[in-house]
Amino acid sequence: QDFSRLRAFCLSQGLLFEDPTFPAHVSSIGPNLLPEDTLHRIQWKRPTELQRNPYLIVDGVSRFDIMQGEIGDCWMLAALGSLTLRKQFLENVLPKDQGFQDDYAGIFHFRFWQYGDWVDVVIDDRLPFLNGRYLSVQPQTSNEFWPSLLEKAYAKLRGSYQNLHGGYLSDALVDLTGGVQVQFSLKDPPPDLEEILKAADKSHCLMGCSTSGQLKRNIELRNGIVQGHAYTVTGAVKIRYKNGWKHIIRIWNPWGHGEWKGPWSDDSPQWDYVEPKYREALLRNKDDGEFWMSCKNFQEQFSQLYICNRTP
Repeated sequence: QDFSRLRAFCLSQGLLFEDPTFPAHVSSIGPNLLPEDTLHRIQWKRPTELQRNPYLIVDGVSRFDIMQGEIGDCWMLAALGSLTLRKQFLENVLPKDQGFQDDYAGIFHFRFWQYGDWVDVVIDDRLPFLNGRYLSVQPQTSNEFWPSLLEKAYAKLRGSYQNLHGGYLSDALVDLTGGVQVQFSLKDPPPDLEEILKAADKSHCLMGCSTSGQLKRNIELRNGIVQGHAYTVTGAVKIRYKNGWKHIIRIWNPWGHGEWKGPWSDDSPQWDYVEPKYREALLRNKDDGEFWMSCKNFQEQFSQLYICNRTP
């Protein structure tokens, strides 16, 4: 599908685009994602029906724009969270020639890397709702729609929303970058893991991690970590702590809330021993799904680390 040609046709006819190849129909959801009676209650709504003033992007693209919905696609959203930190990759995936303000015709497009090529995926902007709530990813800012529309394009690429329910973070990292990814088992980590993390962060790599357990069944432990879940690694630093140095890692949960409650978490006493200027630079004390932890706790709580960049 040729985005520019289709949009020009819709504008000339005064139509809003309806995508025949990924229709507003249960076939696009998939037969087994929800019970059959529930599937038929799904309604499809355009952002223009939901908001008086919708935008594709409000104040730039950030991981804090994303809140996972009913679908178990944390593996894809964790990769997307990492992508938002790397603007040089983001522009490939999210073309700038579209929005709700100029030349709006209900049509959008996104690009994904598939088998050695960037593939342009065209969608209409009808989004699935169940009982008045987003079935899929929901925006943190009510009138910002890039997360929901990008997720819809990825669902189309994969055949249905159901095909996003459970997957591999490593696949999503490559689909969003065309890059090379490597993974490390944290049960048997390399001896220089702290240096690898710091170097990867400095080299602007995309990073994610996952916990062991059933990917389709999330169990939240008392310490705040979710089993069978994927997260984004958003930072790795070495800071002065008491009389020495400490390696700490910053991690984000695609749920948009739910954080680690142990050492180095938002309210933990460890931060009292960090110089105020560093504490202010590093700590965002709010329930936004992002938290710090020590390298030792990171290895204990997570099972895999994924690192991806454009070249080896």
